[in-house]
Amino acid sequence: MKKIILSIIIFINFLYSAQVEELLWPKGESFLTFLDKHKISQKLYFDLEKEDKELCSEITADGRFYLYTDDDGSLNQVLIPVSDDIQLHIYKDSNNEYKFQTLPINYTEKTELIAIQITESVSHDILKATGDVTLAAILKSLFQDNSVNFRKMQKGDFVALEYTQKSYLGRPHGLPDLKSAMVQISGKPYYRFKNQKDDKYYDEKGIGFTKTYFFQIPLSYTRISSVFTNKRWHPVLKRYRAHLGTDFAAPTGRNIYAAGDGRIEFVGNKGGYGKTIIINHQNGYKTLYAHQNAFAKGVRQGKNIKKGEHIGYVGNTGLSSGPHLHLGLYRNGTAIDPLTVINKPKLQGLDPKDKKTFLANTQNIINKFEAEMKNENRSLPIKFDRTTDKSEINIL
Repeated sequence: MKKIILSIIIFINFLYSAQVEELLWPKGESFLTFLDKHKISQKLYFDLEKEDKELCSEITADGRFYLYTDDDGSLNQVLIPVSDDIQLHIYKDSNNEYKFQTLPINYTEKTELIAIQITESVSHDILKATGDVTLAAILKSLFQDNSVNFRKMQKGDFVALEYTQKSYLGRPHGLPDLKSAMVQISGKPYYRFKNQKDDKYYDEKGIGFTKTYFFQIPLSYTRISSVFTNKRWHPVLKRYRAHLGTDFAAPTGRNIYAAGDGRIEFVGNKGGYGKTIIINHQNGYKTLYAHQNAFAKGVRQGKNIKKGEHIGYVGNTGLSSGPHLHLGLYRNGTAIDPLTVINKPKLQGLDPKDKKTFLANTQNIINKFEAEMKNENRSLPIKFDRTTDKSEINIL
């Protein structure tokens, strides 16, 4: 009973005295320099398990985080999202000592189907209707085959979109998932529909217009020493765990090769990941190669790279328990399981078994788009309301 009363007192004090700031993570700042800035012992970091130390290396510059301070300006707690599903949490416990844990992100998700009549331009009107600056860019990327000239769109033309968006604390969380789209120019419609099985877009006849990206395993490995986990409750430790990549155990010095074509975005040391390379591929994919012993000759930021090209050597740099390659795979900034994509069977178009269902579903969406365009009282996207997340935070 005493513990329950103490918990209530601590929570009430936190609720009414803490000040909340939504900030952008500064460029060049690491998790360790953040601790120093707030006069928190680095022992907090060095006492963490390997997987938690790696999560600290997932913090990205300009990513949003949430800082809670007491009246004297000292840090009460901080929430730092490192993926769509998991966030780092540093907090003061009842003994005024700082603790670390990982928490799930309690985001909400909404799906919209909207039709927008053009008044000025695609970018302006989509932004005005949805408040999202990325939807227009995603839409335009679906028609890079030049089948649609957006400059020819005039007042009275339409775009129609079906998309899903996550939100957290009243802000969009991650990029929208555009599932279906229509662009109408001078009464002629052009369609794109996403097939969830291969992440590729097709038109209403089932003809594909976007390339599905395929990767290869980037080394010869001994075994997989740690698999990808996005958000998993550990029944023994009684807390959430995450490992945003796949670890391939291999001897020090073994060659590492690029998993796919792309451009090298980062070469250097990256916190607990040690010597790291990040390659930016097409279609929103990036790969990360961590804990390397050394980089291959000629590897540099900005260099174009081919699938299978030698980029580095297996090592044990950073905070690592043995020689291995940590391979991270990111799609539109979100960490995904590399093994769900690597060596995925390549399909030339839709599987015949699935095509009939796919076309039936697209016709259903087309009917909804047409009905929404004809509706004079067209639906407006749900606008986000700024909220706080204090009640979701476990401060004990």
